[in-house]
Amino acid sequence: MSSPFFSIVIVNYNAGAMLGNVMSALSDQTYKNFEVVVIDNNSQDNSWRAAENLPFPCRLVRLNSNTGFASANNLAVKNYVNAEWLFLLNPDAYPEPECLEIIVQYISQTPDIDCFACSLIDANKPSHLDGMGDTYHISGLHWRTGHGAPCDITPVHPIEVFSACAAAAIYRTETYRQLGGFDETYFAYSEDVDLGFRLRLSGGKSLLLPNAKVHHVGSAITGRSSDFSVYHGHRNLTWTFIKNVPDPLMLILLPVHLAMIFYMGCFFAVSGRLRLYMRAKIDAFKHIRPLLAQRKEIQSKRTCSCLNLLQMMAWRPRKSFTKVSIKQENTNY
Repeated sequence: MSSPFFSIVIVNYNAGAMLGNVMSALSDQTYKNFEVVVIDNNSQDNSWRAAENLPFPCRLVRLNSNTGFASANNLAVKNYVNAEWLFLLNPDAYPEPECLEIIVQYISQTPDIDCFACSLIDANKPSHLDGMGDTYHISGLHWRTGHGAPCDITPVHPIEVFSACAAAAIYRTETYRQLGGFDETYFAYSEDVDLGFRLRLSGGKSLLLPNAKVHHVGSAITGRSSDFSVYHGHRNLTWTFIKNVPDPLMLILLPVHLAMIFYMGCFFAVSGRLRLYMRAKIDAFKHIRPLLAQRKEIQSKRTCSCLNLLQMMAWRPRKSFTKVSIKQENTNY
């Protein structure tokens, strides 16, 4: 029996009815050559039952503890994925019926691309975007490109983005494995930006497919501004910066990163969460020795030029981005 074209991996943790909505969206796909792997991180709400008795191949793997988003995805890719292409999908992300078919078309047209990002639409406000890939700022901050903007800013043609948001991201399976997958110490948050950064350093690219649309609830399980998301987000973004910024750029960008840390500290002090933010940063720097070991290995494999990297980074503050911060003229796909 031939392998499916896609292995769709969904990491579930107390997703409630949302996982059932994802399965309904996959049942409606016009392209059918896929398998699904659901890794359940010890959910207590029986949401995992939505992965049973489906009209398409689906393997349910239930874990005895919550191992985190990064580790669960890596487990799936290591032990259960059989396809050439890997589609990571959140349990609160619902692909439109033609989504897989559109992705297949572009994969065949761009054989040199190893990563694709879907166009994320705000499931609660369908006239607006949840994001079109990730923007990486020179300070180390990153965000979903176009988040909260009207859908009419969506580019007509596929364009290169810094990295793909793992709420709905497609990777060549072999490339994902060669890169080592997600960094499991992250547990959750920023692991997709880190992987996209490492992909870029190794000479790869990430391409946004504007017509491959996925409706995303966004932070439906952890909460967009919860203590969990603040801690892991700000700890992990410093890890991503230290591991991946090349030596020639580190001399220039490290002062910018440190200034950002101070600025964000002021913001969290005003909001009453300075202690949480400081714990995230202290824990980030406590991990410096293994980070430097990872950095050495990552940088030894770098083929991307510093100039190319700078061209793909954002330079202006986030609040100045009223439209999508990526240039269509840079790529013609």
